[in-house]
Amino acid sequence: MKPTMNVLLSLTVFLLLPGCDRQKSLIEEEKEATKDAIDVRKEQVDTAAKQAQERNETAAKIDKARIEANQDSMKAQLDADKKKADADAKAAKAKVDAENE
Repeated sequence: MKPTMNVLLSLTVFLLLPGCDRQKSLIEEEKEATKDAIDVRKEQVDTAAKQAQERNETAAKIDKARIEANQDSMKAQLDADKKKADADAKAAKAKVDAENE
């Protein structure tokens, strides 16, 4: 009975080993597929982040241009106010001179 048991055990091990190799192969394939999917997702994240950064940079350029335009407009208005103040003062002086003559 002992030799029969050894034969059965050897036969069982012989039959199970290819199954184990096949299972290990499937596990390895699943691992590689998971890693590939993760790599694809990482690329998608990188692309999305780059696009968001480009949008932010564009928005910042637009905001900067608006701020500079407002600054130029305000400076022009202030320069006009200065000229008006000079003109008003000149007119007032001329009036005083005219009244004193």
